[in-house]
Amino acid sequence: MSSPRRLIVGNWKMNGVPADLAEIDRFLDRMGAGPWPVSVGFCPPFPLISACAARLRGTDVLTGGQDCHDKDSGAHTGCVSATLLAAIGAKIVIVGHSERRTDQGETDALVRAKALAASRAGLTPIICVGETLAQREAGEAEAVVRGQIRASTPNEGAGELVIAYEPVWAIGTGLTPSLGQIEEMHKAARAALVEAIGPTAAGTSILYGGSVKGDNAKEILAIAGVDGALVGGASLKGDSFAAIVQAQSRG
Repeated sequence: MSSPRRLIVGNWKMNGVPADLAEIDRFLDRMGAGPWPVSVGFCPPFPLISACAARLRGTDVLTGGQDCHDKDSGAHTGCVSATLLAAIGAKIVIVGHSERRTDQGETDALVRAKALAASRAGLTPIICVGETLAQREAGEAEAVVRGQIRASTPNEGAGELVIAYEPVWAIGTGLTPSLGQIEEMHKAARAALVEAIGPTAAGTSILYGGSVKGDNAKEILAIAGVDGALVGGASLKGDSFAAIVQAQSRG
């Protein structure tokens, strides 16, 4: 059984204009020649994906989308298909981020359908799960995440997939769970993934996300069961994102 690949992905969210793609050059300059002991990806806003992919051509760095529709085409104004993402150079796509689950009311069933659409298009879906602060304080964190994984993860018709555990209350707040809490949640996520897809779950990467920065990345990435990170704000600048990737390299 293969081991999970180490993966660190930058999620730019609704940030960036074409000039900000220069931060990718800064990142590459800071990292120096590969190979690196971890895969890296950038997920900029939709209008920047083609230019991002062109900038990364000839490298091993992945370009990705932040969402996709669950249909391959059709009358869905304002939406973007996984097929189009793949055609313009994307290799990965985030689905089910808590901000979309909250802002757009996305359900586990819809997230699962999007993950299947991504797989059909040849993309690797990064399926996000995580509890709110109220759910954690009520002692429901593990049950919530287990339930999201079981309901959001395709158990057939999917290729490679990635899970990203992001406690909702830690995203963009500067707050992070304790190292012990992160380890416990990743252990619970792995168990739920085995229930959802079977033995192949042993080779599925489970990332941590939520206020990951250069000064805490090394200890987070060293936690048992953490296979990488989904990084928000710290991925917007080449220097700060490189510091996170280099923390993995030293880990």
